[in-house]
Amino acid sequence: MMNRFYQCGRMVFDFGVNQLSSKSSLVVLISMFFSFSVLAQDITVSGKVSDKSGDGLPGVTVQLKGSSKGVATDMNGSYSIAGVPSNGTLSFTFVGMTSQEVAIGGRSTINVTLADDAALLEEVVVVGYGTVKKKDATGAVNAIGTKDFQKGIVTSPEQLMQGRVAGVQITQNSGEPGGGINVRIRGTSSVYGGNQPLFVIDGVPLSSDNTSSGGDSQGLGRQPAKNPLNFLNPDDIESIDILKDASATAIYGSRGAQGVVLITTKKGKGKGTLDYGYSLGLSSITKKYDLLDAKGFAAANPTQNQGGNTDWQDELFRTAPTQQHNLSFGGGDATGNYRFSVGYLDQQGIILTSGIKRYSVGFNGGKKFINNKLNITSNVNLANNRDNGIAISENSGYTGDLLAAIIKSNPTMPIYKSPGVFTQPGITEPNPLAIVNMTKDRTNTLRALGNISAELDLFEGLKFKTVVGFDQSLSSRKTAYSKDLSLDGVLNIGRLYIRDIEMSNRLWENYFTYDKTFGKTSLNALLGYSYQSFDVYSKSASMANFATNNLDVMTNNLASADASKAPNNVVNNSNRDFDELQSYFTRVNLNMGKILLTGTLRVDGSTKFGGNNKYGYFPSGAVKYKLIEESFVPKNVFSDLALRVGYGLVGNQNIPHNLYDRRDRYAGWGANQGATDISGGGLNAVAFNNPNLKWESTSTLNVGLDYAIAGNRVSGNIEFYQKNTKDLLFQVVSAQPAPTPFVWKNLDTDIQNRGLELGLNVVAVDTKAFTWEVVANAAFNKNLIKNLAGVYDTGEISGQGLTGAFAQRLAAGQPMFAFFTREFGGYDAEGNTIYPSGDFQSFNGTSPNPTVTAGLTNNFKFGNFDASLFFNGVFGNYIYNNTANAYFTKGALNNGRNVTVDVVSTKEGPFNAPDVSSRFLEKGDFVRLQNLNLGYRVPTKGIKNVTGLRLYVTGQNLMTFTKYSGQDPEVSTNKSINGIPSFGIDYTAYPRAKTWTIGANISF
Repeated sequence: MMNRFYQCGRMVFDFGVNQLSSKSSLVVLISMFFSFSVLAQDITVSGKVSDKSGDGLPGVTVQLKGSSKGVATDMNGSYSIAGVPSNGTLSFTFVGMTSQEVAIGGRSTINVTLADDAALLEEVVVVGYGTVKKKDATGAVNAIGTKDFQKGIVTSPEQLMQGRVAGVQITQNSGEPGGGINVRIRGTSSVYGGNQPLFVIDGVPLSSDNTSSGGDSQGLGRQPAKNPLNFLNPDDIESIDILKDASATAIYGSRGAQGVVLITTKKGKGKGTLDYGYSLGLSSITKKYDLLDAKGFAAANPTQNQGGNTDWQDELFRTAPTQQHNLSFGGGDATGNYRFSVGYLDQQGIILTSGIKRYSVGFNGGKKFINNKLNITSNVNLANNRDNGIAISENSGYTGDLLAAIIKSNPTMPIYKSPGVFTQPGITEPNPLAIVNMTKDRTNTLRALGNISAELDLFEGLKFKTVVGFDQSLSSRKTAYSKDLSLDGVLNIGRLYIRDIEMSNRLWENYFTYDKTFGKTSLNALLGYSYQSFDVYSKSASMANFATNNLDVMTNNLASADASKAPNNVVNNSNRDFDELQSYFTRVNLNMGKILLTGTLRVDGSTKFGGNNKYGYFPSGAVKYKLIEESFVPKNVFSDLALRVGYGLVGNQNIPHNLYDRRDRYAGWGANQGATDISGGGLNAVAFNNPNLKWESTSTLNVGLDYAIAGNRVSGNIEFYQKNTKDLLFQVVSAQPAPTPFVWKNLDTDIQNRGLELGLNVVAVDTKAFTWEVVANAAFNKNLIKNLAGVYDTGEISGQGLTGAFAQRLAAGQPMFAFFTREFGGYDAEGNTIYPSGDFQSFNGTSPNPTVTAGLTNNFKFGNFDASLFFNGVFGNYIYNNTANAYFTKGALNNGRNVTVDVVSTKEGPFNAPDVSSRFLEKGDFVRLQNLNLGYRVPTKGIKNVTGLRLYVTGQNLMTFTKYSGQDPEVSTNKSINGIPSFGIDYTAYPRAKTWTIGANISF
């Protein structure tokens, strides 16, 4: 090419000097034209676009600069673009990477390596109504992504972050698929207002209402509702951001007192890619109760020997499979994106017939218009959950529930008394296999959540966004008990309970954001308005006297119940609650280089409160000082160092609906929302006029230090906080006779949580062949109640001879839910319990609140292999073993019930009263190998249309190191009294499982 250009120039020179003849001149001109034509001719250019590791990048846009001509790389990163001028320039662009422009220079082959865009890759955190670079965050915010999530069988979003974030305690109440989960951020600070954080999914705040009903079972107790977050497929989640202090949560005002969890779903990027994931898991019980076998039971209680040999645990527990399928298709570029997904989960429980099936569909997309000034986005998540429940309850009495029947059933009792006919000794000693086969508990919940938004660039720096969101669900629970089941209130009658809930929540938000730089100072400002409504309708029916024992007929043909017979004719109840929340909010961020300032204010108005206190005001402020930019900080030691201080006020309105004035309501099943429970319903007053009822408020002081040393190989943060909750929302029982059974008040008290959090990230080894990363966190918290007038009991203890018993009390000078028991001192000569301090209950210095929580993750990568090990631990808490209190005593053995092996050798007498005492209080400390993950990325070069393939094996809940004698120390059964919640009580909880999973993820 250069030679031709030289020859052309020489011709021109010769022409000017020698003045050739006209014929020669014509030849020269033709030659010049030909030469320039050759120079600028159209050619075809091909090549490959790779990332820094050498892997081909599919979906890279290759475009001729200054024209609309372009192509995209294929699955291997290869491209070919025809008809481009040999002297043109090609532009290579890909989302998340630095664009490149390459002069063609006549070449037919051009290979390009794109580098990561450092600006785009810089970690950002979601802070509510926007994002901020992590290095510029002034509040206590933790962000975790897909690489940090729990692996394996995960049913709900909370499980993804368990143990991963300092100061966030997640307790799985039981091992039941789809069971409830407690989330505590920086301790427990409320009573009736609840302690769950506010969950926000793609900008839509969720209500705290259950989307499915709890269950009733005659003689077997109350079953809890399923986890309302089970509808969201964890495979669709991109990141979870946890806002912990008031500076971060104040933007959510009246709902931020318990922290905020922001969940962001995945978006499409790059050229359209099809991803499919499949996994198969097998779960088995981690620890069975060490019960007497038939021989041991017969020796301990020969009068109860029935001649059989049955291991009831082996009969009811099983190895349970779980299958998951996830399919998604998505892509995107700088002007828009899209992602469609479908998911299927079939998780069987480790107890016969229990399990959950979930069918989910998701869409997330957006497109820019008007020269990219208008951005319209939308996302929708739709799921149908089908839960198979079993009769494991929270408050069963002396009869016990299914798990109690497994524990206490006589191992010498045969399963069947004749072929196909269950042995059923009596209405208070149900056969556990008969319970499973003669009951049916099904819940079907359909839930849709999503939003559509439009954001317009008004002029430089100023944007306006409007969002319309919705959260809609329909749920029906049907529980049937055959008339052949030998159970009190069921035998020869049969029972059917129907519980339906319809929920419709709406959101409309409008806000302006302004970003502008003035010299060395940058300003980010937010101003907005929000309206959200909450509409919940519930209805119930209870039926008895069935002519059939067919459970399917009972649940699908209500006419099979004879309503003319007593007792328990058909009873119907219904209830509707409607609330509204209107809010104004603003936030200002100032970045002045070394100093960053944040100020936030939210004003919330709620129909839950009366005219005198309808609106609440929730301000906060924070400052961050970048010490690393000061000359006195040694740069050879620190690569980052910053100090943060924040203080603010947030609220809590998470109480039953419409409590501010007196009104009438058809009451019945709605008792859990404040109604008087009257059989058959009736129009009754449910609340007093109370125009002075106001928001529960929590003030938080947070001091944080962010650091990085050794060139960012070691980084972390230290946080100190103090939370004080005042104006405690409390339901006070009215002295009778009175028009209503209770009144709501704000108690003049102070619940204090004070703590320290530590986060650490260490890149121990970082070579091309091998990397090792260590991620650790620890949190220390102390909880205390101050200035509480009176005492309030909770923690109901169930079992024979324990009617009215309780084990926890709220009182000044004690932590929340402090244990309140007799002091156990062994047994006297007759085998009766000795109480050294007297036969009365008192505080014993123990509580269910842990003082330390911790997590430790090791991530490894070597070649195409990767591995991770995750341990989590909880320390300093106690558990009250109500299961042992109710079933593992000499009295139980004397009455013909099975017990654990250790009971036989104790000095307890057969007639000793199993009173509530420290005998059943145990340390709940544990360390668990929660997650082990091994993966291998299969090289896809040469595999047509396959761009990625990863195979993996995951183990969950593999080992637990604890001294707790129960099935598992991570447990908390709801044992509330008068609506006052409890914490840390174990009563016949569904056992935890150990799970091994194999799976594959493939991209096309």
